[in-house]
Amino acid sequence: MNYLQTVDQMAPGQNLAAYLTAVSSIPVLTVEEERKLSERLYYQSDLDAARQLILSHMRFVAHIAKSYSGYGLPQADLIQEGNVGLMKAVKRFNPEKGVRLVSFAVHWIKAEMHEYILRNWRIVKVATTKSQRKLFFNLRSAKKSLAWLTNDEVHAVAEDLGVEPKVVRLMEGRMSAHDASFDMAKDDDSDNVYQAPANYLEDHHTDPLLHVEAQDWEETSNRNLSNAMAQLDERSIDILNQRWLSEEKATLHDLAKKYNISAERIRQLEKNAMKKICGICRHFWCFWCARVKGKINRKYAQCLPDRRRIPDVPRVGINSVGCGHASSTR
Repeated sequence: MNYLQTVDQMAPGQNLAAYLTAVSSIPVLTVEEERKLSERLYYQSDLDAARQLILSHMRFVAHIAKSYSGYGLPQADLIQEGNVGLMKAVKRFNPEKGVRLVSFAVHWIKAEMHEYILRNWRIVKVATTKSQRKLFFNLRSAKKSLAWLTNDEVHAVAEDLGVEPKVVRLMEGRMSAHDASFDMAKDDDSDNVYQAPANYLEDHHTDPLLHVEAQDWEETSNRNLSNAMAQLDERSIDILNQRWLSEEKATLHDLAKKYNISAERIRQLEKNAMKKICGICRHFWCFWCARVKGKINRKYAQCLPDRRRIPDVPRVGINSVGCGHASSTR
């Protein structure tokens, strides 16, 4: 067939008018021709038969695409998506069912077009569930005016489409909204530029004062902690390092075996060392005593002279705000 070579060199995205003219010139298959081609494809996997079936039904794809022109999407893209659905339908078509290919393929064609519309109608996908998809394609035709639906109309639409009224209201709000740009357009010098979110939203995490304050707090806390640790004996320093500052924290029994003493004695040494550090750090916030354990928080609460001014800092390492000792388990 000569028309096969003509359409093979064209695509709807290049010249839509020429494409529509070309597919309209392809003759429609008769029932007998369609049956023979379908049997060749189904039983013999004849790709040439599939090619002829697809090309002869492209006019129907273009016709269906025109019915979705109200969504503001390029018709050429709709046709291309519909052609994908047509090819899927031809691949799955069974001639033994006794139906025409166009009756079977229309559902695949519309399914591909629907998916394309839902993906591209808005920047954010507006319909994700089955009921929302149903409302997306039927709500506008169900509305009798451009005004918002009344309560009775909402319940009537919900009953007709088999969905809940709250879903109808949700989809009506989504479909009435529009995409807004975060930044104003470069060539927009109107009086409405202040409405761009980039002009009034504030990022509180980039305040230079907070960065300077956090850095100063970190340096002061680490310096005071180092000075306090230097006043302990070597065994107490090692216990605290093994229990709180090392990557792989040691248990009480590990340290008891190392120093040949009981685990209870290790606990007492650890407790006394932490108490001494809290006493040295009495005049500044000791992150260690405040965050390590709940019982230590209650017992050594006097180490925090003004807790109302202290922010809630997460548990972090030695290089972070405060003393910076993460919690550990026994």
